[in-house]
Amino acid sequence: MRHEQDGHVSIAPGPSLSIVIPVYNSVATIAELFGALAGLRLDGGIEIILVNDGSSDSSHEVCSRLVEDAPVRAIYVEHMRNYGEHNAVMTGLRHASGAHVITMDDDLQNPPDEVLRLYDYTRQNGFDVVYTRYASKAHAGWRNLGSRFANRVADRLLDKPRGLYLSSFRCMSAAAARAVTDYRGPYPYIDGLLMQVTQRIGSLEVRHLPRAEGVSNYNLRRLTRLWLNLATSFSLAPLRLAILTGAAMALTGLIGAVAVAVEAMLFGTPSGWASIAVIMLLIGGLQCLILGVIGEYVGRTFLSANGKPQSAIRSVVPSHPEHLARIARQPRVVSL
Repeated sequence: MRHEQDGHVSIAPGPSLSIVIPVYNSVATIAELFGALAGLRLDGGIEIILVNDGSSDSSHEVCSRLVEDAPVRAIYVEHMRNYGEHNAVMTGLRHASGAHVITMDDDLQNPPDEVLRLYDYTRQNGFDVVYTRYASKAHAGWRNLGSRFANRVADRLLDKPRGLYLSSFRCMSAAAARAVTDYRGPYPYIDGLLMQVTQRIGSLEVRHLPRAEGVSNYNLRRLTRLWLNLATSFSLAPLRLAILTGAAMALTGLIGAVAVAVEAMLFGTPSGWASIAVIMLLIGGLQCLILGVIGEYVGRTFLSANGKPQSAIRSVVPSHPEHLARIARQPRVVSL
């Protein structure tokens, strides 16, 4: 039976583990990933939640068929448009009913056979959240560089253990997942929300495989938007940096004004108008940058106040009741 309360959808009784997968143009990989996850066996059962975030390929048809014929508990949620990975994960978390929830990508770079190891590590050590880390990442060089930059920025802006790698392949307790989904703003950043919820955070090294098909859906524009969510949604550090930058430029200008006045009184008209023009351009550029930072905060506040949606759901397709009934009669064993 399905229940809805405060935006959370669940199928009772809840499984031990829910696996949330945001899907975007992954028709080439999602069937293989779903099949591998459906083959896992865990005492208490596994639930797979696919969230189609406005794919332009035939992912909708594939995901619908996978869930309707699933040999395990499964839910398919379709967004009405593309909202972004973190928005899709938020939707998946709201539909999860497991005692623990794992989030992972749809590209098979996170090995499905690492799922139970991550779940066991989280449960046995009593962590609220466990992030995975990689000895080596099979991403393009520019993508790895961007990830390192984002993690260094997160070290400064988020209240997280220094050096903790923030991966999209993570496991969290149901309590942490529920706390995260209380956020209703249009710009969710899952890791920032988790850092605000708990400090019982662990890390586990897993394998990272080369991409099986296609290319990454993350480009420079998407990574920049993600960084802006990190920087402006969960920290006032950019505003404080703008204040310090403005104060430093004002102090530099004051010192320069005194120097020019002294030179004018002692040596006549100061020279170097070209350098003054360069300085004016520099100051003007910094002012525009600072105004842009402030404008980003104001714009996000405006959109939030005007009810910009975090996501909009077109349809929810649960596993067929006949399959759920058959699953309930099957014996479960723990696979370690």
